[in-house]
Amino acid sequence: MESNEVLLRNEGGVGHITLNRPQALNALTREMCAAMLEQLRAWREDPAIRLSVIDAIPGRAFCAGGDIRAICEMGKRGDGSAAAFFTTEYRLNAAIRHFSKPYIALIDGIAMGGGVGVSIHGSHRVVSENALFAMPETAIGLFPDVGTTYVLPRLPGEIGMYLALTGGRIKPADMIYAGIATHFVPSARIGDIAPRLIQGEPPDPVLTGLTADPGPSALAANRAAIDRAFAKPSVEAVIDALGAEGVWGQETAALLGTRSPTSLKLTYRQMRLGKTLDFDSCLRSEYRLMTQLLENHDLYEGVRAALIDKDQRPYWRPATLDAVNDADISRYFELRNVTELSL
Repeated sequence: MESNEVLLRNEGGVGHITLNRPQALNALTREMCAAMLEQLRAWREDPAIRLSVIDAIPGRAFCAGGDIRAICEMGKRGDGSAAAFFTTEYRLNAAIRHFSKPYIALIDGIAMGGGVGVSIHGSHRVVSENALFAMPETAIGLFPDVGTTYVLPRLPGEIGMYLALTGGRIKPADMIYAGIATHFVPSARIGDIAPRLIQGEPPDPVLTGLTADPGPSALAANRAAIDRAFAKPSVEAVIDALGAEGVWGQETAALLGTRSPTSLKLTYRQMRLGKTLDFDSCLRSEYRLMTQLLENHDLYEGVRAALIDKDQRPYWRPATLDAVNDADISRYFELRNVTELSL
């Protein structure tokens, strides 16, 4: 399977993936995910392939996520194509996670949503000063997916819960501090990495030799407050605790007040559950939630407010946390009429 929106080639024993949809911030389509999945499975079995590299055509974004507007259009049609997108994307995430060779992501721009899914599960995650990380799904009526409900709960302290609920955007120093990224390499040197790997140099010495200091982490400065507030046993308790954390806490609580109440409660529950599950089980749970949210008002309203009308004034249903019934949240985690994801 081929797509000119993702370039796939074998160069000197390096399986090289380049995202090539810069006009759309390299947002992922099902065809792109399918092409990468097919190629990774072939490279995994090919003894001539030593490692894989993923990068993007230079621009603002490494990958800003899945093409959510297109996914919403598919969801409205109700023909199963939206669920098929997530099936393919999650299989790709699993293939990256279980890739038995080094997988090196070169993140020289925005990485959000699905862009995190094609990078964070690799063995080496290299960021430049242009990198920006976020899982902003609670702002559009969804929850962090693509396997991040396995990864985020395993970050230090409550950093993962903070990032999942708020959708907070963090810069390279924070990505290194949290363990989301493994190396900081200035953008001017990022282009040196793939050619040296193709020439046969091992990845660890190459990356260590190019690594620089990303500077201080803003996340570290708020770490104690994050751990205190986001360890609480419910979303409501988190928001109450934030009120005692000064201006930063009050601003963070106000931000949570703009998010979908249903998304916040689903995210909280899935994040706590994810800490107890293996990776594949997390993906299956995410798929169960996602396929049901494709029938939920908040997704379409969130995308309308953020990406279509751009008024940034979504009307959530239910509109408040106390109106979101815990029994309703529990039903999202049941299989019911949802087909289990096969990886």
